[in-house]
Amino acid sequence: MENIKINAYQMFVLVVLFEMGSAILFAVGAEAKQDAWIAILLGVVGGILIFLIYYRLYLFYPDIPLKSYVQKITGKWIGQLIGIFYIVYFIYQATRVLRDIGGLLVTVTYTSTPIFVINTLMILTIIYALHKGFEVIARVAEVYFFIIYLLAIFGFILILFSGLIHLENLQPILENGVNPVLKTFLGQTINYPFGEMIVFTMLLPYLNDQKKAKKICIGGILLGGLNILITTVINIACIGVDYFVRSPYPLLSTISKIELGFIERLDVFFMLYLVIGGFFKITLYYYAAVVGAADIFKFKNYRNLGFPIGLIILFASNTIASNFAEHIKEGVVVIPIYLHWPLQIIIPVILLIIAFFRNMGQKL
Repeated sequence: MENIKINAYQMFVLVVLFEMGSAILFAVGAEAKQDAWIAILLGVVGGILIFLIYYRLYLFYPDIPLKSYVQKITGKWIGQLIGIFYIVYFIYQATRVLRDIGGLLVTVTYTSTPIFVINTLMILTIIYALHKGFEVIARVAEVYFFIIYLLAIFGFILILFSGLIHLENLQPILENGVNPVLKTFLGQTINYPFGEMIVFTMLLPYLNDQKKAKKICIGGILLGGLNILITTVINIACIGVDYFVRSPYPLLSTISKIELGFIERLDVFFMLYLVIGGFFKITLYYYAAVVGAADIFKFKNYRNLGFPIGLIILFASNTIASNFAEHIKEGVVVIPIYLHWPLQIIIPVILLIIAFFRNMGQKL
């Protein structure tokens, strides 16, 4: 790991940007229809509970990341195997987000540009960021956090004055009972995006004040979740539940409806957030994968693995699915069961139980 530290505010900003990431662009919780906001709210609560598992593990091993303390908990060989699983998982998640961002840009704006070109430009930028180091990434996040909130406030004011919000679209609440909401919560929102906080088990050792880790991370989850919830409510209120469920990019559909005098065609706001949010989400997954791989395979300088892993992410993003429908189905149906639940919840719970017995009597 780099011998650097970042402050609490920088870590908070990274958590918020990561949680929002690409999630704010898509119809999170759409399976619950007009009750999607309830599924997201449950996801926030579930995400906080999951993070408390990660935080407890962090208290046992505050100076080392997941890929290191998993070896102390389970032994060298099993720990290295689990560490490799997590590295592959981080690479895979970075690949999926890169495919999301590239596919959206090609579909909406750069319709004549091959997705490979868009993804190449993005991954080269991220490789450059990795070579500059985690401290620089955190400082850049502070700047873009401010820019994103300015865009969000301006966009909300325009939507409000355009008269697009119809809160009756959110009714009736729980029309089909609680089962669709619970199914959406357990199958999606607990994992995406809130369970993805697993990546911060690799980043918390960089925090300069260990005592603030719990407060800033839970605060980041709450703020990120609130932003996603508000965006979902606005989308449903503006475009209706049927269009919200069918639309691949409901936020873009909402922004496209803004017409206020000479102010229209504000898709550029959407694209700007898309690039910023996607950049930080991919970067944190990518950084965690590179640092973890460098440790397991005994590289003295993690930067030497930056370009090879970047190439893997780039080429995998173009082969991960044959089309958009397959890509979405894989992410909604397959990934939660076979990747998210085991790696975000089941394995960390087992690790915490073993760590508790190994460290019994230790005062925290």
